[in-house]
Amino acid sequence: MRIRPIMLIAATATAIATAAGVASAATGTHQPAATAQSKPSGNRVTAPSAGFTVTSTRTSPIGAGAVAKILASCLGADASNFHAVIAVRAPVATKDTDGVVIAVNSARQYVQCETKGHKGTSMSVPPTFINDRLWGTGHLIEFFDSFSEPANGEQTLSLGAGHYTPDVAKITISFGDNPTQYPALMADGAFVYTAAISDPERNNPSPAPYVHAYNAAGQEIYNQQTDSTAKQ
Repeated sequence: MRIRPIMLIAATATAIATAAGVASAATGTHQPAATAQSKPSGNRVTAPSAGFTVTSTRTSPIGAGAVAKILASCLGADASNFHAVIAVRAPVATKDTDGVVIAVNSARQYVQCETKGHKGTSMSVPPTFINDRLWGTGHLIEFFDSFSEPANGEQTLSLGAGHYTPDVAKITISFGDNPTQYPALMADGAFVYTAAISDPERNNPSPAPYVHAYNAAGQEIYNQQTDSTAKQ
């Protein structure tokens, strides 16, 4: 079941991020690469009482050639105006999706293009866009798409992406009532998370993802699960 885009509002924010480069999933710090995480990352954690298991948050980079084709499929003639900042395969595939490319243009407009397989095509037509129309006092983080869909076997893919201000140094994701937080991929003002979630009995709905944001001092400045200012 797809969860439609939502806007998340939290405490103080300033301008849109402008630093280039792809960030480390573990630290949120910028690295020189421009299109994908250079090394897969992830872990395996069992939720103690939720009836589900986060089996993997591991990602792998999508090659530059495939990224160019995905953006061309997603954006058409406008693809040359965008450059990818995050391009990764998810740990598990659904019928339609196994990866995502986030790209930005010179006007700081971001686009999310989902993809499946290695043919260099995207089913995101029209693509999901985000721009600076929602930025202002009080905004820290904004989703532009997130969803949960059945994947291979007994698993579900949870995938989401969004935008953050310079006040945010690290973004993590927790699922359901499991307090474990998994680092999101961050780059040039955009973030992506992916997770393979297993429920052997298929008795429970997919656990909701919750965004957590931290400043450079390591202080949590946004918690989607508890912040009453989040708006649909």
